[in-house]
Formats: sequence, structure tokens, C-alpha cells
Amino acid sequence: MRPLLEVHALTRQFNDLVVLDAVSFDLHSGRAAALTGPNGSGKTTLLRCVVGADIPDDGDVLLDGERLVESDPKVRAAMACALDDADFFAELSVVEHLELLARAHGVADPGEVVEEVLSELDLVDQRDQLPVTLSSGQRRRFTLGACLVRPRRLLVLDEPEQRLDVAGRAWLAEKLQDEKAAGCAILLASHDPQLVDAVADVRIELG
Repeated sequence: MRPLLEVHALTRQFNDLVVLDAVSFDLHSGRAAALTGPNGSGKTTLLRCVVGADIPDDGDVLLDGERLVESDPKVRAAMACALDDADFFAELSVVEHLELLARAHGVADPGEVVEEVLSELDLVDQRDQLPVTLSSGQRRRFTLGACLVRPRRLLVLDEPEQRLDVAGRAWLAEKLQDEKAAGCAILLASHDPQLVDAVADVRIELG
């Protein structure tokens, strides 16, 4: 079976600094790959290149055997991302934002799905707030919620454990296991060894 995601000799440098040096790996549906390594080792850069937010100097990223183009509707339908620079609709409340995303991706019962995600993320009391008013931990959970209210075949997560408490990290590990069991592939960067141990089938050490 062909991998869902293929990364071939991905290279990225900034001036004379080589951040990614011909990084290659495959990721199959229902599996998780964790990027590990110290700060500055290129984890976030690799994720940004994979999702099309940054352009590598060399190498290829394939989804379903085709070069990944971020603007392709098939790619947008398949890939849900929670990166640290996620944008929100500033004028929409938390619940309005999530319902809009669910409807845009053709979820059959967006209201029900959003209510389930809000409850799961412990954001029910913040449902009518604007994203800018959320605490850093709440904003992190909200960013994850934006991935969970829509269909997805590939989850790309940049340090999803950041600003989550102990209970939140335990929930995250269980949720990602459920995502794998449902056939979703996961690519995450993480500094949390417990999360990596619980979720990752493959580790990719950078730096």
C-alpha cells in the first residue's frame, strides 16, 4: 500500500544556515510520525514545508502519490493543521468560527459536531468569546478544535501539547490514539517524551 504522505530529500536553508538537509520519510494512514530534536533543529520548518506554508529549496512532498499543492481542494479536504501561527476570524466567536469550518468542509451535522468538540476540549464556557480573549491554553485547545470539527485524513500538529495541563496532555494522547484507530495519519512535532511514547510509531530526530 502506498504511503499517504511521502517526503523526499526535503532541504531548506536560510542564507548559509542549512535547517533541513535532505530529510526523507513516509507516513501511512493510521500511523503517527513524531519530529523530535532541540529548538532550532528544523521541526517547525519541516511542518511548514509539508503543509505548503514554506517552500523548500529542494525535495518533494507527495500526498496520495501526487505533489502536494496547498491550494488544491483535494489537499485542503484531506489535511488539517494546527501550527503555532494559525489564523482566526477575529470577528467570530469560538462557536461561530468552529461552525463555519465544519460547514465549509461539508460536515453533515455541524452544530452537533461542534458541541461535542467544545465539550471535549472544555471550551463550553468560552463558546461565545472572541478568540483573542482566550487564554494561551484555551487558544491552543481552540486551534486543535478547528482540526477536530472537520473531516481529515492527515493531521499536522506543531507541539500540540504546548500550554496544556497534565489532564489536557493525557486527553491529547488518548485523542491522537483514537485518530489513528480511525485511519488518520498524524505528523507532529513535540518536546513531550510521554506524548511521543504514547502516540508515535516512527520518530524522526532532527538537529
